[in-house]
Amino acid sequence: MTLPATYKAAIYDQPGTISTKVVDLDLPEPGVGEVLVNLTHSGVCRSDLAIMTNSWQTFPRPTLPGQVGGHEGVGVVVKLGPWTESSDVKIGDRVGIKWLASACGNCEPCQAGADAICFKQKISGYYTPGTFQQYVLAPARYVTPIPDGLASDAAAPMLCAGVTVYSALRRSKAQAGQWVVISGAGGGLGHLAVQLASRGLGLRVVGVDAGSKEALVRESGAEHFVDLAQFKDDSTHDKIVEHVRSLADGLGAHAALVCTDSNAAYAQALRFLRFNGTLVCVGMPEGRSVPIASAYPAVMVLNQLTITGSAVGTRMDAIETLRFAARGAVRSHFRVEKLDALTDVFREMHEGTLQGRVVLDLQ
Repeated sequence: MTLPATYKAAIYDQPGTISTKVVDLDLPEPGVGEVLVNLTHSGVCRSDLAIMTNSWQTFPRPTLPGQVGGHEGVGVVVKLGPWTESSDVKIGDRVGIKWLASACGNCEPCQAGADAICFKQKISGYYTPGTFQQYVLAPARYVTPIPDGLASDAAAPMLCAGVTVYSALRRSKAQAGQWVVISGAGGGLGHLAVQLASRGLGLRVVGVDAGSKEALVRESGAEHFVDLAQFKDDSTHDKIVEHVRSLADGLGAHAALVCTDSNAAYAQALRFLRFNGTLVCVGMPEGRSVPIASAYPAVMVLNQLTITGSAVGTRMDAIETLRFAARGAVRSHFRVEKLDALTDVFREMHEGTLQGRVVLDLQ
C-alpha cells in the first residue's frame, strides 16, 4: 500500500475562540509500540469545544495553537511500528481512537481497572494529536477493535459518548426495572444514555431536556419526558422535583445521570432521588461550576444517598459498548459532515441547537 507524504487535518488555529483551519501535515512514522491509522471518520464531542475554547478551568494548561482536536476516531491500521507483535493488531484491522489516547497500565488507578483516571494518561486532542485528521499514531495496545457489521460512522460516537454513559450507568448500580432520570436526555451523551438504559440494561427512564428534543428522547426509549420550558419560572426547583418524583412511583428515581454541563441540572438532580439513590456526575460545567445543591450531610445520611463521578470508561467498557451498538441496542442519532464544516458544527453546538451528534467523513 502506497501512503501519501502529506494529509489533511483540522487544527485549532485560534484557541479560546470557535475557529478551526484545515491544513496539510507531514505523514508521521510509527514509533516503538505504535500503529499508524488511516482515519475515515471522527465524531465531534462537546468536550472538543471546551478544549478548543479553554472553557474547562479544571484543565491545567491552555490549548496551544495548531492542536489537532478530536477523540472519537475510526479507521484502518496501515502501518506497524517496532515491537507491536504482542498487541494482536494487524495491518487492515479496523480500530477506534478514544478520549484517552493512552494509559500507562502501571500506575495504581490502571492496576485497579480505572485507566480512565490514569496518572500518566494522554488525552486525544489535548496536547496529543487527535482525530480531526486523516492519519494518526496510536499505541497498538490501546486501540479498540471495531466489531464486524458496525459501520464506521456509527461506531465513532460510541468511542466517547457511548462508553461514557455506559460506564456511568454501571456506576449508578441501578438494576433492571428500576427508575433512572437522565438530565440532558436529548443531547449527544443523553440520547445514548437513554437507549443503553432502556434497551440495553432494562431500566425505566425519565428524560429531562428542552421540549424541542422530546421526539428524540422518546424515540430513544424514555418512558416519560419532562420539558424544562414548563418549569422555567421554578427558581427553587421544587415543582420540577415534585413532578419527576411523581413519575417514578412517587418516591423518586433509583439513579440520576447528569449528562449536561448545566449547573441548574446539578441543582435539581440530587432531589430527584429516592432513598438509597445514586447521583452520577457526567457533564462538566464550563467556567466556574457551583456545588451540588441539597448535598447536606443530614440529607445524605437520612436518605443514604450516594454521589459519584464517572470519567469516560475502561477499555472493556468501550468494547462492551460497541457490542451493544453492533447488536442494534444503541444507535447514535447523527449526521455526517466534511472536515471543512467543523467550525460551523462547533458554532451550532455552542448555540445549543445541535441535536444528537455530528460525525466527520475524513475520506
